Amino acid sequence: MYVFEYADSYSFEYLRKHDIHILDEMLYKKIRDNEVIIAKKDDKIIGWLRYNYFWDSIPFLNMLVIDEKYRGNGIGKDLVRFFEKEMKANGYNIIMTSSLSNELAQHFYRKLSYKDSGSLIIEDEALEIIFTKKL
Repeated sequence: MYVFEYADSYSFEYLRKHDIHILDEMLYKKIRDNEVIIAKKDDKIIGWLRYNYFWDSIPFLNMLVIDEKYRGNGIGKDLVRFFEKEMKANGYNIIMTSSLSNELAQHFYRKLSYKDSGSLIIEDEALEIIFTKKL
């Protein structure tokens, strides 16, 4: 059985070790502001979802990671759906995310009914595809 919950101070060390794309100070702030949701199995963290707000008003899923040995079991899909329900319950009617065009994640989001909504070109990187989903 998997449990999804907002990260807390006890989650910090795990996230600090595994989420290498964020500075410690920012991670601490995001945990404090309930912008990190963790996936747990038997009280062990096995993944996380981190988000922020595009234009300070649209929830934007920044990072979704499930530990490799737990992938392929629908946990990522269920974690995204948990996030979507939370955002809808908080009054949001649209959410966003993105994926590089050379990543498989783009297909994952399309299967979850996310729509291609634009792109971003950053020098020396693959095209960043922007996705939106109405809740």
